[in-house]
Amino acid sequence: MPPPLPLPKQIFFSTFNVTSQVFHTSPTRLSHALVNLRPLLPGHILIIPSTHHKRLSSLSAPEIADLFSTTQRVGQMVERVFGAEGLNIAVQDGKAAGQTVPWVHVHVLPRGGVGERERVERGREEGGGGEEVMGGDWVHRALEEGEAGWRADERDGDEREGERRGTFPVVDERERRDRSLEEMEREARWLRAEMEREGTESGDP
Repeated sequence: MPPPLPLPKQIFFSTFNVTSQVFHTSPTRLSHALVNLRPLLPGHILIIPSTHHKRLSSLSAPEIADLFSTTQRVGQMVERVFGAEGLNIAVQDGKAAGQTVPWVHVHVLPRGGVGERERVERGREEGGGGEEVMGGDWVHRALEEGEAGWRADERDGDEREGERRGTFPVVDERERRDRSLEEMEREARWLRAEMEREGTESGDP
């Protein structure tokens, strides 16, 4: 096995410096896990390759194996700490598939957890279609509405706005907001500790 790549001083996701949002780097350093700018649900995180690729087809065999083994490992942690009953794992591979940030990334969303159940209840109270959320396809619609908050610099404002229109349950739309750097860094520190705990419990070095 080749030695791991040197850990960069700065980690980028397209033009975004996400160094402080990264909470896990794979042992090979081919992949990173980071917290999301505008999560659809508590625990919605991203897995990215460390080098820039627009499409899955351009990743090497070691890169794609590492991307999805990292997704599997991080997904187990996310499911545990957010009390989820399942995961949505999604890749929007290319612009026609809804990708707005031109860098391969995997969305991991915990489903059926406490955060989602709370949103359903609020939606029901406000008459905003909370019943449609659990077990429905609202996540897929939301992902198509502009990658859940990340903005690609080369897209103009009108085009981005057009992609954000649509019918969302109030339970989701009302809380979608860009988080502060402080919020994201705090979550990254917490999830980093949980990943270390995951490794300890599984017996990994």
